Amino acid sequence: MQGCNYNWRTQREKKAFLALEDGSVFHGYSVGADVDHVGEVVFNTGMCGYEEIISDPSYAGQFVTMTYPEIGNTGINLPDMESRAPFLNGFIIHHDNEPSNFRSEESLQAFLKKNKVPCIAGIDTRALTVKLRNSGTLKGFLHCSSEKISEEEGVKRAVEWCGLTNQDYASKVSCTEAYDWDAFPERTLSWGVATELPPAEFKVVAYDFGIKWNILRSMRLCGMSVHVVPARTPAEEVLKMKPDGVFLSNGPADPAALPYAAQAAKTLLGKVPLMGICLGHQILGIACGGKTYRLKFGHHGCNHPVKRLETGTVEITSQNHNFSIDPATLPSCVEVTHMNLNDNTVEGLRHKTEPMFCVQYHPEAAPGPHDPFYLFNGFRKLMSR
Repeated sequence: MQGCNYNWRTQREKKAFLALEDGSVFHGYSVGADVDHVGEVVFNTGMCGYEEIISDPSYAGQFVTMTYPEIGNTGINLPDMESRAPFLNGFIIHHDNEPSNFRSEESLQAFLKKNKVPCIAGIDTRALTVKLRNSGTLKGFLHCSSEKISEEEGVKRAVEWCGLTNQDYASKVSCTEAYDWDAFPERTLSWGVATELPPAEFKVVAYDFGIKWNILRSMRLCGMSVHVVPARTPAEEVLKMKPDGVFLSNGPADPAALPYAAQAAKTLLGKVPLMGICLGHQILGIACGGKTYRLKFGHHGCNHPVKRLETGTVEITSQNHNFSIDPATLPSCVEVTHMNLNDNTVEGLRHKTEPMFCVQYHPEAAPGPHDPFYLFNGFRKLMSR
């Protein structure tokens, strides 16, 4: 049929498989890098946005399964990237498409190969998603190389991998040196949301645990000049910069494995206004005395309903996390401000006496499209007091 690309040759010559720790094996074909990796297998329910997903540092250590079947149509548009490089361990899709988009600079397949990210296509991603929903997140081994590896060996490698629990991946994806986001104004203006930047009224120091660029864009568009620092920067060093506020970013893996971050947040609490997103939310919760736990299969997608308890309104949110704050462990000085309507997990916190708030979801991702953007202006108000 003219115009259709079934990739029969690729399917015959580039066979690949995904082996899970429970012994399950899914067969497909490789459309990414010619490498093998281990990773935690999660699923993302977004129908679009794969560019933002593969460039989100919070996916480090994970294989991302897209439940939407057709992936690759928009190609790769570098202005849409969320970080300097892809950090996910692998990509799992049903069918790979060549780009059909005037903005595309290269194909998804070429981008993955260039960045050494393995990708398997041709598998039943919805069957895999059902398995993950029933059993919970599973460790996996993705075989996309030309090396001869048996299915049994693949399962063995998945079982023997340590996984992400108790692992600090934030240090792996964080910047190695501090930098000013204002040094890259084109990254904020690239989306066409503004023709010029507003005056920078507030100085913010942002901890990079795997920060997404659209968070930095959002803060800059709200009149904040942002200085980004590495994950292990001591709180004392941040305070010497005399910021109007400190932001704790999103990031990958287990928040309990970052005691240095929780200690920094505890030191900063009460000394400067604080805002956190995703991993930053969990770190602030731990700093206040709370504890985290692992969700069965995590929240990954751009269609999660969250209730803002103060007003009763519901926001459609983008999420990417495997852990959550246990509300029973929070002290009385901290209140829950937002709740996930799918499973009643904590989605937001506020300190009752100190200038601090945080949310589990991503207000910069605009799935609603602008339901939660008020949070950035809320940070401005905290710094204005």
